[in-house]
Amino acid sequence: MKKTSNKNIYEECPVEKTLQILGGKHTTLIIRDLLTGTKRFGELQKSMPFVSTKTLSERLSFLASEKIVKRKAYKTVPLKVEYSLTELGKTLEPIIEQMRVWGINKVKN
Repeated sequence: MKKTSNKNIYEECPVEKTLQILGGKHTTLIIRDLLTGTKRFGELQKSMPFVSTKTLSERLSFLASEKIVKRKAYKTVPLKVEYSLTELGKTLEPIIEQMRVWGINKVKN
């Protein structure tokens, strides 16, 4: 019988794959903010002042690599960069909404 490593089991599990993407630090907050439309880096930073610039930048890069977020840079001085959700990223809206509803209900209990 062929042995399977735990890593392969986790990579094949759709729930685990979702958590690998959404479970990153502040990722759901970034997606929540982008659900309302395109934002510049500074706008995202202002809405999450407790998130370091480095962390926000890393999370946005990761989400772009996963094709959840689209990064559009304009050749201006200073550089203007905008972030928006891709079509794939927009499919996360019902998940984020259910998390919001669950959170509201949890606070009430």
